[in-house]
Amino acid sequence: MGMRLNEKLPLPAELKAEYPLLKEITEIKEKRDKEIRDIFTGASDKFIVLVGPCSADNEDAVCEYVNRLAKVNEKVSDRLMIIPRIYTNKPRTTGAGYKGMLHQPEPDQAPDLYAGIIAIRKMHIRAIKESGLTAADEMLYPENRSYLDDVLSYEAIGARSVENQQHRLTASGMDIPIGMKNPTSGDFSVMLNSVVAAQSSHTFIYRGMDVTTDGNDLAHVILRGGVDKYGTCNPNYHYEDLVRLLEMYQKMDLKNPAAVIDTNHSNSNKQFKEQIRIAMEIMHSRNYNPELKTLIKGLMIESYLEEGCQSIGNERVYGKSITDPCLGWEDTERLIFEIAEQC
Repeated sequence: MGMRLNEKLPLPAELKAEYPLLKEITEIKEKRDKEIRDIFTGASDKFIVLVGPCSADNEDAVCEYVNRLAKVNEKVSDRLMIIPRIYTNKPRTTGAGYKGMLHQPEPDQAPDLYAGIIAIRKMHIRAIKESGLTAADEMLYPENRSYLDDVLSYEAIGARSVENQQHRLTASGMDIPIGMKNPTSGDFSVMLNSVVAAQSSHTFIYRGMDVTTDGNDLAHVILRGGVDKYGTCNPNYHYEDLVRLLEMYQKMDLKNPAAVIDTNHSNSNKQFKEQIRIAMEIMHSRNYNPELKTLIKGLMIESYLEEGCQSIGNERVYGKSITDPCLGWEDTERLIFEIAEQC
């Protein structure tokens, strides 16, 4: 056979019973979820900053980073809603490379999914307990989100997954915001069709069960730039792109029109320092056009303790990305304050 069974993994309910949430953490999440919902429905005019490492590769480094964010959050919480990126699943274009802590709790060791599901749950819980900030993750594998669905306040569906039926249907059963990225081609229609699907009710098979969803009224778009057939990056954060998105939204019957703009990936051509300039251009466009100010709810920024990236090896720098390059902490802190000033 081409597939062999390595190990039977615990059901999500079993893992949650083994690593339960304290009442104080549940209360933190309920409060933050309400605040985030108010932003997407327009009841609050706070601006969202989704910020953190490309991949969460080390629990201590990630929690130190999130604790630093919490201190910044104390100074800007009247204008911003900071949501840490704690991404534990990583898509790989060719299937090769580090697939995230879910697969490899230790990046330089062999995959161990049993240890991985424990590691990611423990890390998310620790981050909330220490910082008071609930986080975002990527829904790379729809059935795996059940291991974390009681701790996350935001999820994203990546450019390679946004056309997948199971991702769209699973998103329709979530009760937190789900961001649909434009596909790698940059096609806005594909992205918006995913939002339509996620906001609708569906009946399908999920984890061996026949389920029906209510639809997710907080499903929205994330612009991350595209790549043409020649491999050239085509950003879509410029004013004209944002206006085009606004016009397309206005022609569709969608609840809570909203967009988050990713400042890295194909928008920056992975030139991580460009995220600073891109963020400021988006804030300018948003302030120039009142309709864009209503539509654009936040930014997504990749940053870590140390700037840049490194290969996986025995002498890794603590708090430096092992996937895409990220802003360092000093630039990140300065950028968050600059964003707050523009709100």
